[in-house]
Amino acid sequence: MPSTLDLAIDLIRRPSVTPLDAGCQDLLSARLAALGFRIERLRFGDVDNCWARFGEREPLFAFAGHTDVVPPGPPEQWQSPPFAAEIRDGWLYGRGAADMKSSLAAMITACERFLAACPQPRGSIALLLTSDEEGPAVDGTVKVVDLLEARGEKIRWCLVGEPTSSSQLGDTLKTGRRGSLNGQLRLRGTQGHVAYPHLAQNPIHALGPILTALTDEVWDQGDDFFPPTSFQVSNVRSGTGAVNVIPGDLELWFNFRFSPALTVDQIQERTRLIVETGLLNEEIKTGQVFQYALEWNLSGPPFFTAPGELVAAATAAVQAATGLTPELSTSGGTSDGRFIAPTGAQVIELGPSNATIHKIDERIAVADLERLSHIYQDILTRLLA
Repeated sequence: MPSTLDLAIDLIRRPSVTPLDAGCQDLLSARLAALGFRIERLRFGDVDNCWARFGEREPLFAFAGHTDVVPPGPPEQWQSPPFAAEIRDGWLYGRGAADMKSSLAAMITACERFLAACPQPRGSIALLLTSDEEGPAVDGTVKVVDLLEARGEKIRWCLVGEPTSSSQLGDTLKTGRRGSLNGQLRLRGTQGHVAYPHLAQNPIHALGPILTALTDEVWDQGDDFFPPTSFQVSNVRSGTGAVNVIPGDLELWFNFRFSPALTVDQIQERTRLIVETGLLNEEIKTGQVFQYALEWNLSGPPFFTAPGELVAAATAAVQAATGLTPELSTSGGTSDGRFIAPTGAQVIELGPSNATIHKIDERIAVADLERLSHIYQDILTRLLA
């Protein structure tokens, strides 16, 4: 069979910018079908998904990954075309090289070698593929998981192939992710002329103490597995564009990255109290009354997999292949693991270096491709052989 490198090159050369799959799942499904996997193609909206399963017995081990990639940006800024999959000086370049087509290729070749050595594993193997991870993520993994839950198909162990490594392959193993909660605060005052501030109410001035309180708030202390909850402003919108007009409205967009130590309700309530306290103080100080509204959008809840069978198998596999003991981490953004973990599955993320993901000249070390495949194969062996 073609090597992991050959398969990664073939995948990278397919310009599967979200939500396009560009034939990636056809290619992967053909390789899996040849091994005896039962293939289900599941399309929701504009999104291509695939559920491929080998065997019907429990326990079920699933690889999860996405075939879509982010846009490459200006092609002229790349040293070689972003979808050319060019090899230079021991590196494979291309959009998706690290995030995460190399992981997909390694999953396939790991399954091929494992089933050649162990044609009757003690459980089942599956792959869950989507073309909607880098986009809205509403018609991808979450929909497939809903389908699996409806028919009682339970994943016991899940490995998501996100690029988790920092300096060397296998140096970091994600055992969970923080939740992501987006908020939007709207303040309404009264528009007016800057020369007559007593006839206006400036929401930007009212925001100052509120923003200070939100950024100074200690939301929690974190724990052994999660850093403290963070609050970050992403956008502030106000003003008419004129220098002599006091604005009447303001929008503040912000994000919380939070651990299981806090609930969504707790964050929302504490934020509301800070906003209302700030506006009350403004009213006492100036006599001005501002109207406000808060809107929320939960991108994903936090999840965590405690050390157990899956973490132990992955740690041992990394140690055997690289000599490294991976750091167990929950840092970074969200992943599709947030849709799988609530079903009760043990979920980890393990993949190549994340140093160049979403960047110009995204790349992966060629030598890491087969090593990653062997790590994946070793995990299968430790759990299912």
